[in-house]
Amino acid sequence: MPLLILLLACLITGPAFGAQERPFIDEPQPIVPSSVEEREPWAEGRFSLPPWPRDADLIELELDVGSPFRYAIDGRHLAIGGDGVVRYTLVAESASGARNVSFEGLRCTPQGALQIYAYGSGGELRPLPETDWAPIRGAPGDALHKELHRHFLCGPLTFQPRPKKDIIRALKGQIAERDNAGFLPD
Repeated sequence: MPLLILLLACLITGPAFGAQERPFIDEPQPIVPSSVEEREPWAEGRFSLPPWPRDADLIELELDVGSPFRYAIDGRHLAIGGDGVVRYTLVAESASGARNVSFEGLRCTPQGALQIYAYGSGGELRPLPETDWAPIRGAPGDALHKELHRHFLCGPLTFQPRPKKDIIRALKGQIAERDNAGFLPD
């Protein structure tokens, strides 16, 4: 009988105690910690098309992957915008000497993002209709942009563009292996 009374007492008073013991369930904490600050969403800045690249300003790239093309970037008009986009004119030359010229932008996000603004021929760049940023997937057909993102234009592990002088040094192959290895400086 005393056991039955004790059991009934627990059943009657149990829910009242249970509600007081679990306030964290009834009052959830915010999902985002208070230390996280709201930021303005990224927006692309204004820019203008550069002039047609001169051969004297082209810096040829040494790529890790084989390609039927030789690639060069116009070092004179390479620019890092206030929006963090590295904009450059890319020249792809085939073995027969035919050239494709494009004006592109690359964002140094963790996976990289690419925008092609214009293609050129006959000494003139022609703007393309506005398109969305495309992720750099590193597919075999896009090994060039993967290497630009990883080894030339963006700082290792910082997801920020390298300073212009360091980009030029990297394009010329004058950057130390450690600077491209993903290690932060001492």
